[in-house]
Amino acid sequence: MKIILSPTERRSFRATAHSLSPVVMIGNDGLTPKVLAEIERTLMAHELIKIRVFNDDREQRETWLSEICDQLSAAPIQHIGKLLVIWRKSEEKVKEAAKKASRPKPRRLTKREEEAQASGQMPKTKRRTPR
Repeated sequence: MKIILSPTERRSFRATAHSLSPVVMIGNDGLTPKVLAEIERTLMAHELIKIRVFNDDREQRETWLSEICDQLSAAPIQHIGKLLVIWRKSEEKVKEAAKKASRPKPRRLTKREEEAQASGQMPKTKRRTPR
């Protein structure tokens, strides 16, 4: 299943990927199962990755990009020269974000409230909450 992104999302991912270095290289043997497994591992760890292809055939690189995205359920971000940029949402990061969202943060106390709580007295005024 290929992920479809809006042009705005793709633009923001391209901007983020600009400073990245390629983490996977596709050499003379082409797109082997071992290379696909390595791409899978790096996608799980980083979400957004660059792949360098050592092949002069542009059509072959485009074929590999679509094949990678189809097999790994990733979204193609950019194909510029011999660099491919792909993205897939990491399941681990989604779980971490869900855990953080489910835990409410405790309200921060003012210095006066902290001092009153430390001395065992009630604060004189209640803290106002914004409307």
